[in-house]
Amino acid sequence: MTEFSFSDFHLSGDIIKAIEMLDYKSPTAVQQKVIPALLNKRDIIVKSRTGSGKTASFAIPVCHMVEWAENKPQALVITPTRELAIQVKEDIFNIGRFKRLKVPAVYGKSSFYNQEKELRQKAHIVVGTPGRLIDHLDRATLDTSNIKYLVIDEADEMLNMGFIEQIEDIIARLSGDRLTVLLSATMPGTIKELCGRYMKAPELIEIEEQSTIAGRILQEQCRIEAKDKLGLLRDITIVENPESCIIFCNTKHMVDALQHELEKLKYTCEKIHGGMEQRDRLKVMNEFKQGRFRYLVATDVAARGIDIDKISLVINYDVPIDSEDYVHRVGRTGRVDSTGKAITFATHNDEKYMAAIEQYTGKEIPAGERPSPETVNSLKEQFAEKMISAPVLKQAKGARMNKEILKLHINAGKKTKMRPVDIVGTLCNIKGMSAEDIGIINIADVSTFVEILNNKGELVYGELQKTPIKGRLRKVSKAE
Repeated sequence: MTEFSFSDFHLSGDIIKAIEMLDYKSPTAVQQKVIPALLNKRDIIVKSRTGSGKTASFAIPVCHMVEWAENKPQALVITPTRELAIQVKEDIFNIGRFKRLKVPAVYGKSSFYNQEKELRQKAHIVVGTPGRLIDHLDRATLDTSNIKYLVIDEADEMLNMGFIEQIEDIIARLSGDRLTVLLSATMPGTIKELCGRYMKAPELIEIEEQSTIAGRILQEQCRIEAKDKLGLLRDITIVENPESCIIFCNTKHMVDALQHELEKLKYTCEKIHGGMEQRDRLKVMNEFKQGRFRYLVATDVAARGIDIDKISLVINYDVPIDSEDYVHRVGRTGRVDSTGKAITFATHNDEKYMAAIEQYTGKEIPAGERPSPETVNSLKEQFAEKMISAPVLKQAKGARMNKEILKLHINAGKKTKMRPVDIVGTLCNIKGMSAEDIGIINIADVSTFVEILNNKGELVYGELQKTPIKGRLRKVSKAE
C-alpha cells in the first residue's frame, strides 16, 4: 500500500515546516481525502469519527490557501462550544505559525471589547461559536465581506444544541462565492437539508474506520447499585492505576459531589462543568492536557471534540442518556492510533439506556467483573506510590515549535504610533536577521508583541536593549 506524506499535497514550505514541528507523522485517512479535495476548491461534507484528525484535515489546506497580505478575514470556522473554539484556534494558529497567520477566537463569557479590538487588526481566520459570531455581525465588528472559506465543525452537535437557525443566519450574511466544509460525526436529516441549501455539489467524504471503537477501545459495563459506585470506582482506579483518567457524570451536582469525595481520598483530581467560570474551565483543561493531575471529573462539556493525548481510561460514573454522548465520551481515549479502556457503571435503572447504546454502536458491551478484594489489596501499595509521585508532564502541542520561537514585549504601541513596518525595519537591520525570522506582530494600545523565529530570539532580545525603535530606545522584555 502506498504511504502518503504531507509533501504529496504540494503545500507551501512554511506550512510543511509547521506540520513537521507539530510532529504530524503522516496524513490520517480523513486527511488523505479532505486535504486534496479542499485544495481543489471542492465543497465537502466530512463524516468521520472523533479523534480521526478532522481539525487538521481542514486547517492545513485553509492555512495554505489564505493570503497573508489580505487584512480582512478570509476564513470562518463555526464550532458548537467555547472549549472547542479555543482548541481549534490553537490548532490552526500552530499550523499557520510560520506563515504568520492571525487567528482570533470569539465566544461567549469572554470580553467582547477585547475580541473587537483583535478583530479590528489584521485577521486571517476567525473561529467562533454561533451566538458570539452573530453578536459581532450585528454590531458590525466582524467584516465577512472577504470570507472565501466557511467551515462548520461538529454540525450534529450544533443541531443538538439548537444552533441551526443561528448557523443559517450567519451563512445568509456571507458571499455565495465561497468554499464550504461541513464536518459531522453523524448525518441526520436536518444536516442533509442544510447541505442541500447552502453547498454547491458537495463531495461526501465518509471514512470507513479501519480501526473501530470496538477495536481501539476495550469497553466494559459493571452492574452496580448506586450506593456502591464510589467503592467500585476506588477499586477500579487502584487496579487500573491510570496515568490519566476522565470520570464522566451526568450533572454538575454529581461532578461537584464526586470530586469532593475523591479529594478526601487524596486523589490528584479536578472538575469541569458548564456552571464554572470560563477562565476556570480553561485553566483546568490546560492543566489536565499538561498532565498536572491524573483524574478529571466532568460533565459532557469535556466529551466532544476536546483532544487530549494519552488518556488510558474513561469511566462513565453515570450512564449517558444520549447514546451519541457515550461514543464521544469513550472517544476521549483511543485517540487516532492509540488504544484505551472505557468502563461504564450501570444500575438497574440504566438498562434501557445501555440497550440503546448497544443498538446505536452495533455491539454488545460485555459485563466486566469487579476486582476481587485480594487483587485490590495486592495493588494498593503500587497505587499509593503513584498517588504521591509527581505526574509525568505531557509535552504540549507546538512545544517543539515554541523552542525555536521567542515572543518579545515592546513597551510601545498604537498610542505612540508604532506600526509593523517600524518593527520589521528595526529587526531586519540587526545583523543575522531577515524578514523570514520575524513571526506574528501584534500591536495593542500601549504594547507590541513580536515573535522571533528560527532560534534567533536571544540575539534579537540582546540587540534591542541597545537599539532604538522608531527613534527611541524602548523597554523590551521576554513575554510569557
